[in-house]
Amino acid sequence: MSTPKIAQTTPIPVTVEAGKTYYWCSCGESKSQPFCDGSHKGTSFTPVPYKAEKDGPVYFCACKQSAKGALCDGSHKALPQ
Repeated sequence: MSTPKIAQTTPIPVTVEAGKTYYWCSCGESKSQPFCDGSHKGTSFTPVPYKAEKDGPVYFCACKQSAKGALCDGSHKALPQ
C-alpha cells in the first residue's frame, strides 16, 4: 500500500484535551478513525502525533489528503463524491 485509503470524505470532529497527544491514522485503514489502531503495520505508513494546545473541538482529516497532516484543510472538497 503506497497511497492512503480515504476513510471518509468529511472531517471528523473530536473534542480534545489540552496537553494530550493523539495519534492520527495516516493510512486510512484504522477501524478507530481518525486515530491509529495499528492497521498500518507492514506498510510504509506511521501514525502522526497531534498534541492539543487547548481544550475544544478539532477537525481531523479523514480523507488523508490534507497538507496540514492530522488536521483538515478542506482537501476533501476536491475529491469525487
